[in-house]
Amino acid sequence: SEEGFGATRAWLGGGWVSSLGTLTIIFDQSCKICMGVLISKTCACFYLSNCSCHQDLDMRFGFDLCSEEMTFLRKRKRYVASALKNVFHLQQDLEDCEVPVVAIITTGGGLKSMTGLYGSLMGLKKLNLLDCVTYISGLSGTTWTMANLYRDAYWSQKDLESHIGEAQKQATKCKIGCFSMDRMKYYNKQLCQRKEEGYRTSFIDLWGLMIEYLLNDGKDPHKLSEQQEALCDGQNPLPIYVSVNVRNSYSTNDFKEWVEFTPYEVGLPKYGAFVRTEHFGSEFFMGRLLKKLPESRICYLQGMWSSIFSFTSFSPPLDEDPVLPTRPHDLRTRMYTPPGPLSSALRGALTDRFSVAQHHNFLKGYQLHNNYMENEHFCRWKDTVLDSCPNQLMENSDHLGMIDAGFFINTSSPPLLRPQREVDVIIYLNKAYKYYSEQKIPFPKISLTDEDKKNLKECYIFQDSDLPGCPIVIFLPLVNDTFQEYKAPGVKRCCSEMEEGQLDLSSRFSPYCMFSVRYTDENYRRLLNLSEYNILNNSQMIKQALQIAMERRQNMC
Repeated sequence: SEEGFGATRAWLGGGWVSSLGTLTIIFDQSCKICMGVLISKTCACFYLSNCSCHQDLDMRFGFDLCSEEMTFLRKRKRYVASALKNVFHLQQDLEDCEVPVVAIITTGGGLKSMTGLYGSLMGLKKLNLLDCVTYISGLSGTTWTMANLYRDAYWSQKDLESHIGEAQKQATKCKIGCFSMDRMKYYNKQLCQRKEEGYRTSFIDLWGLMIEYLLNDGKDPHKLSEQQEALCDGQNPLPIYVSVNVRNSYSTNDFKEWVEFTPYEVGLPKYGAFVRTEHFGSEFFMGRLLKKLPESRICYLQGMWSSIFSFTSFSPPLDEDPVLPTRPHDLRTRMYTPPGPLSSALRGALTDRFSVAQHHNFLKGYQLHNNYMENEHFCRWKDTVLDSCPNQLMENSDHLGMIDAGFFINTSSPPLLRPQREVDVIIYLNKAYKYYSEQKIPFPKISLTDEDKKNLKECYIFQDSDLPGCPIVIFLPLVNDTFQEYKAPGVKRCCSEMEEGQLDLSSRFSPYCMFSVRYTDENYRRLLNLSEYNILNNSQMIKQALQIAMERRQNMC
């Protein structure tokens, strides 16, 4: 009530102007924005909690897929239905409702994961199964593969050898030029330009420029939104790149939020908040685009998606906090004891974010916490220490802090487990089922025997037909098993070829360690051949999973 406070109110054009002491409040007539301006030139902004009008904002709010992705899915079904008909020799065309959604989910690991993904895709291509895939998600090193492939608008419809040959050239070249004086001048010039454009630069931007040199012969002008051309007819799977948003003074275990990048949108699925890909990094306030910044070149995003310098994200716990009992929908609670000066200093050092990519927070000023606890989509990803007090979440932060998702869980699967994408089959190049079980996300239990844990096989199939919405998982770990004795499925190696089957993938002396930035031609080809072989050698299990998915879909139509 304004009575008794010397308040005045007047109608002014499109809205009401109320004056309350030194505070002037302007209410937009359309009930979309409510702005307060203090006489002291300090701005205070408010949001009308009963406003549900989002159509005129420069962001998209909602948990459904964007219209462009829906259009893509309709077009992609034609490729998938045709491929399945050919692979399984079907007598009739599949109806749209009978076509399963197949996704490739990758894991990170620098050149190792980049090379391994090339091999896996080459194997699927030879089996005529690549056209059965609707989504490919990536993080860390696999984003290098994806960004390279999607420069070619029809890459999956062509022979992959040219792309693989170019990747081999870059993986095996000398990298010492990365630190030359000319290159340092180039880095400085590019970072200064980026800062002038309005970006907040960090060490990760420098790392992105170094990746540009490691993976290309020159400057790469490619941008993520330009990959829409590779999706215009549904001719390739839709790429999804994954990162994690973190916050200063919190370890990654305490605060992390999934962020997905597609050629169409960038957003946080937890909030159902998305911006156009070309607008990511621009300044927003209350859902409005205030300052449009030039879209980042892909190398800066690759620096963020694949930052090997984000280890500080995993600060060890400094307090022994007992877990208290919780109700089914409550966040796990901890008893907290304020740290002393030494503990505070140590925690500050361990959670320092010098190696985090900083981007303007597009949720700034737009309060999203109303009815959070009743929203099933928010609860699906509710796993941070601030989720129990959502008014402290992202709308008040000036910047998003983005890191390589591999330093939380080495998987790119979260975007594909959104129920709106209705994924039926996951070709999984790693596993992270424990996290999804805790989040109550439908995912089959990955049960391995003690013998399997010691010596993983090349392929497993996991499913849970009693759990609604649970995908079938084809688990393909990168292991060197029968490849040691077979150079192709059913073709044994002769004595002179046995050495080619020997790959050290995991020891401390492995040439494929995460920090390796240069392979020999021999090591590159061995890893490529192993990844391809593991797909080809398990083609029947992959086809079995696809057959089950088709039958499930047919029963649902």
